[in-house]
Amino acid sequence: MGEVYFYHLTFSSVDTALQSLLPRAIGAGWRVAVRGQDADRLDWLDQKLWLGRDEDFLPHGQDKDPHPELQPILLTLGVAANDPDCVMSIDGAALSAEEVTAAKRTCILFDGTDPEAVAHARNQWKTLTGAGCAAVYWSEDSGRWEKKAESSAR
Repeated sequence: MGEVYFYHLTFSSVDTALQSLLPRAIGAGWRVAVRGQDADRLDWLDQKLWLGRDEDFLPHGQDKDPHPELQPILLTLGVAANDPDCVMSIDGAALSAEEVTAAKRTCILFDGTDPEAVAHARNQWKTLTGAGCAAVYWSEDSGRWEKKAESSAR
């Protein structure tokens, strides 16, 4: 059974946080889906991920590209075709308890300076932990990542 990690971003942007988290997931041998809600935002993120240093290259594509099922990292608006071990939700994209249970890890990244994003993430925490999912809440309020809360699976 997987667990969901909540990342309360106050210093990092979503793309910066992803550039830190994605190499760890790939290093673990996982296939990853990054799920958003806006095609233009995923286009922007796609470009950002191509602009890193060569040694930081993150092999990725979008679900609208040919052969999305072959991508180690797939940027998607819905269910990922690449059979991910890890699903990362950005910008309030939906994540179900079934997905949390099926994946090795799921992540919800949200902008801690946006009251609506924080409220949405709180609702996701209540919904997912209420459905029996294990969850860990990480915050970077102090300038470094700290575990602030944890809920065990039921």
